[in-house]
Amino acid sequence: MAIARQVLCLSAFLSLPHSRAEPIRYSVAEEAESGSLVGKLAEDAGLTPPQLSARRARLLSEDGRQHLRLDRGSGHLLVAGRLDREELCAHSDTCMLPFELLLSDPLQFFRVEVAVEDINDHSPVFPKERVTFKIPETSDPGSRFPLEEAQDLDIGSNTVQMYSMSPQNEYFSVFYGTRITGKKYLELVLEKPLDREEQAEMGFSLLALDGGSPSRSGTTEVTIVILDANDNAPTFTQDEYIAKVPENMSEGSVVLTVLAMDHDAGMNGDITYELSEAVGQSNSAFVIDSRTGEIKITKSLDFEAAQTHELSVRATDGGGLSAICKVLVEVVDVNDNAPELAVSSFSSPLPENTVPGTVVALFSVRDRDSGANGKVSCALDDQLFFSLRPAYKNYYELVTVSALDREHTARYVLSVTAADAGSPPLTATHTFTVDISDVNDNAPVFNQTSYTMYVRENNAATVFVGAVSAADADVGLNAKVTYSLAPVAAAERPSCSCMSVNSENGHVFVLRPLDYERLRQTEVTVSASDAGSPPLRANVTVRLVVLDENDNAPLVLYPAHDSGPASSELVPVAAEAGYLITKVVAVDADSGQNSWLSYHLLRATEPGLFTVALQSGEVRLKRPVTDRDSVKHKLLVLVRDNGKPPLSATAALSALVLKDFSDVRLPHSSPPSDEQGDSLTTYLIIALVCVSLLFLISAAVFVARKVCKSKELKAAHVLYGADNLQSGLADAAAAGTLPRAYCYEISLTTGSGNSEFQFLKPIVPSLPPQRCATARGPDEEQDHHFPCVPVGSEDTAPDNAGTVSAGQFNALSFN
Repeated sequence: MAIARQVLCLSAFLSLPHSRAEPIRYSVAEEAESGSLVGKLAEDAGLTPPQLSARRARLLSEDGRQHLRLDRGSGHLLVAGRLDREELCAHSDTCMLPFELLLSDPLQFFRVEVAVEDINDHSPVFPKERVTFKIPETSDPGSRFPLEEAQDLDIGSNTVQMYSMSPQNEYFSVFYGTRITGKKYLELVLEKPLDREEQAEMGFSLLALDGGSPSRSGTTEVTIVILDANDNAPTFTQDEYIAKVPENMSEGSVVLTVLAMDHDAGMNGDITYELSEAVGQSNSAFVIDSRTGEIKITKSLDFEAAQTHELSVRATDGGGLSAICKVLVEVVDVNDNAPELAVSSFSSPLPENTVPGTVVALFSVRDRDSGANGKVSCALDDQLFFSLRPAYKNYYELVTVSALDREHTARYVLSVTAADAGSPPLTATHTFTVDISDVNDNAPVFNQTSYTMYVRENNAATVFVGAVSAADADVGLNAKVTYSLAPVAAAERPSCSCMSVNSENGHVFVLRPLDYERLRQTEVTVSASDAGSPPLRANVTVRLVVLDENDNAPLVLYPAHDSGPASSELVPVAAEAGYLITKVVAVDADSGQNSWLSYHLLRATEPGLFTVALQSGEVRLKRPVTDRDSVKHKLLVLVRDNGKPPLSATAALSALVLKDFSDVRLPHSSPPSDEQGDSLTTYLIIALVCVSLLFLISAAVFVARKVCKSKELKAAHVLYGADNLQSGLADAAAAGTLPRAYCYEISLTTGSGNSEFQFLKPIVPSLPPQRCATARGPDEEQDHHFPCVPVGSEDTAPDNAGTVSAGQFNALSFN
């Protein structure tokens, strides 16, 4: 039976008292048929057949051979195979088969002894089928001639009980007796004198009968040769020789020497020796020198196979007289057998939560040597987690003594050493490999206490932003980690449910595009759970930080972006360089460097007259105003952020240069329009085509505009709102700009010289709409009448949204 099927839970019960103080004894005749009933073991043990099956009853013997078997269904003890008492116990007077009945749940055992009773299954056998005696005719009646007894392997009454002759002989009789030492002997007795001349030779059969029922017999043929007078038979110096030899004696060594004496002389005194062994020992390990009587070993002896060897030595002289002596060779045990270890049960693997004291293995040890050579002790090399505990007789238990941890040690290789008490001692080692099975006692552990992941705004849907990773020290399903977002209470639910985690590999994804301006960061809790039962889990916080992208163009707050006409900033003609005209105010919804704004003068009617502060957006005079400068000016300020790529917006400004605010007159005619500018453009185009007329036309236009400007400044009337003009203009002049966005009509007349202002209305409906537009590209119509301010290549962003085309800028009008 395989070792794995012999696993028994014995640890808690081997210390219990035995079920019976005395063993259960049965007897069975040898050569009983297989399946023969030996006894009702279950009944005698106080058990029922169902209990035998439920408690996995089985028989254990010391030598491991199963001569008997247990029928669990009936509880009967049956013969398992052929029982030969002579093979099992040789010539021992008693033949006992001890074994144990072992039960589990709880552990219980019964000692059982079965005596194998001898039956008369062997006939007597003489050592020789034919024996010849050479007897001198001078032999006296009553002379005795020794015969070798017949050997019968049976014992008791089944062995040889008597001898007889067939046919009966008048000269000889058979005597079978017992010596003082208890030894049996057989002799042929001469009943009356022999006469060689009357009968030189005679023969008969010697019959040996045992006491069995029915009786068995064996025969040998005896031949008597009558010789002339040889009146002295050989005589051994001892009737019985005893020799003790160690079992490891080398072949050819002399065991002992037998010696027989014959007082006759000559041929009748020459003695030869002949050796014979008992029945069943035909393969003799001894040989005798026929001349010297030395007995030698022909092969190695084994104490465990036979402890004694009984030999018969016949000494025969030249006249045919002989004598027999017995030689007993006792084999002395030598420590030549190492201990043997037999495992009855073994449990592997063990769960790591096994309690201390659990039985891992049950095994027995034996040594076929005797005495001190057969005494065996066991030792375990590792006593930290396991130990050995004696169980019963020669059984030992391998038990746990402390808690096991598979994560620390997944396998234990334990060596049990069995050593005898011989000199030198012999040892045997058996290795138990105990695997520790996993128990889900370790929760997953993240490789970081928290995670911070980054994603740029306007990301693509389902974008990978990072991964979390957790490891579980267990194995198998207990170490299989799955990831999920930990549920949160409704009150704690984050504003953004935009994250997802892959349950297999822990990859974190953002499911939808994010806007930095709406969501700067968010946190979720990721849970890592193993597949154990019950599952263990761990949580970790994942913080998602949204990185800003330059996706918002600057927004101009002042001048305001509305559909009404744009305001004009008033600049006194006497203003010095650095005079603050106005300030462009803009903001950017982005953050960081994407929100850093810079201001650039993109275009102006007089590029050299104005300057814009790079950081503040303040529009100032770059130089004093001269008479050559135009009265009205258009400015286009570029507001650009510091993103990559940068985005920009533009602000359109109008500036009106006045000589003296108190001398301004309101014109009675309709306000001037931009048709003059358009005419000038036409003239310039014609002048470029007609080179010969360029100088004359240019001179005429220049003179005409100078005359018109002089007249306008003298006779101008300004229509102003309900507030006092002087105080308002004074405040504006002091501040360098006008704080309110108003549109004005300026009417210049030639017939009025006073300084009157008449209020018309806040906004003149006749003015075309003025706006500071954004998000215009460079491909729109360009105004060739509006000179460009020279700026570096970094100040221009042709691909950016938020720039104003020159055509739209030229649509702005001044009154």
